[in-house]
Amino acid sequence: MAKAKTIKIKQIGSPIRRPEGQRKILIGLGLNKMHKVVERQDTPEVRGAVAKIPHLVTIVD
Repeated sequence: MAKAKTIKIKQIGSPIRRPEGQRKILIGLGLNKMHKVVERQDTPEVRGAVAKIPHLVTIVD
């Protein structure tokens, strides 16, 4: 079976003074602390969440 493609997402911005929706997106991605890195499956849903908060997260290699 083929291994699922993944991406690593790093939180680079603080959710302080951000709208509630942006905070919920961070929590949904599994991010809650600065400079934390999580690995998620590369799906359109995850890519869309990252696209909504590009000022708070980055994709690392």
